[in-house]
Amino acid sequence: MPLHVPPAPAPALRSVLTALSSPTAVREARTPSLCAAAQGPAAPELPLPVHVLDRITAQGLSATRLAGWRFLIRCGDRAVAAAETVLTADGWTFSHFFEGPYVASTERAVQQAEALQQPYQARLLSVPGLYMLTLWLHQDCTGDGTEGHPADGDLLVPLAPAPPGIPAHRPFRVSELLPVLTHRATPLPLLGSPA
Repeated sequence: MPLHVPPAPAPALRSVLTALSSPTAVREARTPSLCAAAQGPAAPELPLPVHVLDRITAQGLSATRLAGWRFLIRCGDRAVAAAETVLTADGWTFSHFFEGPYVASTERAVQQAEALQQPYQARLLSVPGLYMLTLWLHQDCTGDGTEGHPADGDLLVPLAPAPPGIPAHRPFRVSELLPVLTHRATPLPLLGSPA
């Protein structure tokens, strides 16, 4: 089934295109792959809304919030970097370019998701408390990608590098992965303090 990718806000895409066409922005990005690829055409693709799970309580998920949009930057046949946009008082704006393992890992997870039988909407879910990023495959393909919470039937695909003990690139149902995340993210009581 095709993977549904929500359309990014037009100002977010424009800000990335502007940054890509700016030699200063590309040079200051400190992304060697992007600078080396600057000789040829670089194009933003695969816009994914980035949601952040700030807190996991003992009862489960707390609210997620939209933190930005991420675009993979493709040069030729592969993604060499990513561009992040954020919402400011003036609207969506370019934040920064970056490279690293999450770029290739995102591309791989999306390719895996495209082979699934059920349609999903692609998003990213960041769990900062665990230094974890997942491809969030949301069952509701009709939404705009900016709202919603992981539902039991959604899939989360941990991107590499994943936290120890959580295999990267293995799809987990939210109901399967949530107890693991809850256990890891819930602080243990200090010795001598009431439980």
